[in-house]
Amino acid sequence: MQAVIEKEGKGIIARFDRLLNHPVEKVWGALTENDKVEKWMSNLEMKDLRKDGTIKFNFNDGSGKSFDMKIRDFRESAVLDFEWGDGWVRFEVYPEKDGSSLVLKESITPVNDHTSKDLVGWHICLDMFSDLLDGHHQDFPMDEWEKWHKEYMAAVKRMDG
Repeated sequence: MQAVIEKEGKGIIARFDRLLNHPVEKVWGALTENDKVEKWMSNLEMKDLRKDGTIKFNFNDGSGKSFDMKIRDFRESAVLDFEWGDGWVRFEVYPEKDGSSLVLKESITPVNDHTSKDLVGWHICLDMFSDLLDGHHQDFPMDEWEKWHKEYMAAVKRMDG
């Protein structure tokens, strides 16, 4: 399901919602345990999971380059919120009757040519996240990325209008 995108100041807030047929503990583990994170967002490495702790972003391009991102908010099994460029990314996990829901919010400022790529990247990573929870692992599906990128380019363009 495509993110809901709303204008906020000079930027946007995108909200991705996923209902998952898995308990909060399993969803939280896939979100925070490095052996699982690498299967859906290989750039991220959980270093110091606490408020004001760090998550490392690895470029994975053979250069060995990386940088640390500060954790802005952290509540075990509920909230992981961290810096993301000039904005932030926030994951919230909620128990539901038949599993849990995962909400990802991303603040992007300013909106530019890279914005749609960032949004579709999270969209695909969340699809991979869901698949991982369901016991399937896939390599990054570039064909799906291409399909969704067109959708997100159009959505971002509508925000400018």
